[in-house]
Amino acid sequence: MKTKGIHHITAIVGHPQENVDFYAGVLGLRLVKQTVNFDDPGTHHLYFGNEGGTPGTIITFFPWAGACQGTIGDGQVGVTSYAVPKGALAFWKQRLGKFKVPFTKMARFGERYLAFQDPHGLQLEIVERDEGEQNSWSFAGITPHTAIKGFGGATLFSLHPNKTAELLEKVMGLELIEKEGEFVRFRSTAEIGNVIDLKLTSSGRGKMGVGTVHHIAWRADDDEDQLNWKKHVERNGYGVTPVQDRNYFNAIYFREYGDILFEIATDPPGFAHDESLTTMGQKLMLPKRYEQYREQIEQGLLPFEVRELGEQE
Repeated sequence: MKTKGIHHITAIVGHPQENVDFYAGVLGLRLVKQTVNFDDPGTHHLYFGNEGGTPGTIITFFPWAGACQGTIGDGQVGVTSYAVPKGALAFWKQRLGKFKVPFTKMARFGERYLAFQDPHGLQLEIVERDEGEQNSWSFAGITPHTAIKGFGGATLFSLHPNKTAELLEKVMGLELIEKEGEFVRFRSTAEIGNVIDLKLTSSGRGKMGVGTVHHIAWRADDDEDQLNWKKHVERNGYGVTPVQDRNYFNAIYFREYGDILFEIATDPPGFAHDESLTTMGQKLMLPKRYEQYREQIEQGLLPFEVRELGEQE
């Protein structure tokens, strides 16, 4: 079996307005869904991606204002990479500078990256790639010629890199491409969210909290494919949860031997099944079981708005 690659990545952050200002206002991603953490409805769950909310473009957040800061380290996704069109890196240098986001230039596997942090400490990268469709969403001066297409991939920090490497290649079906220094690179079959770099040296034990990735989700074609993945992963010695209905996809979870939490999520039904493609992300959507508590839930959530930012904000 071979996963097509990353479905989404979910992280823990601080105040939702700071989160929205950065990912929509600075990075120009579309807020495709605002809902709540289905396991903790007193907290937002915010989804950002390309215009259509395509798998491989979606980063999601649990914003817990005032929560303890985490530590990025082994047992986590250490770095999340975004892909932009070839020739767009100069635009992003200028844009990050405009919003006073410090960045460093680096190279890995023959590619040039801009490395920076979001306001809550998540490690991000931007890389130019030919592959992947342009993002048709235009916002705050970002056009499809420069917009983030979706995930370039992710860098995994593992407690047991050899075990994680074996899982990626032998169970998840990624292709081992090459090794360079302290990294080994794997590739999936999709054109976006398809490159995984595994760090072979220790970064120290990670600690979950604000500024850390909670889990990485891999793509399944549909419910039947997901059940086949569940059997496949279990046959390889991993304990997998029952299927969880997340409204916009179904999910199963397992923790691999490097202590990174993996999810396998279905591509359908997507984010436009409970609101239109043009209006999705504009209002709070709740699963049916929470609708009767809407007023109470809305009163408990911190307010935010999607807005264009001035240079000093």
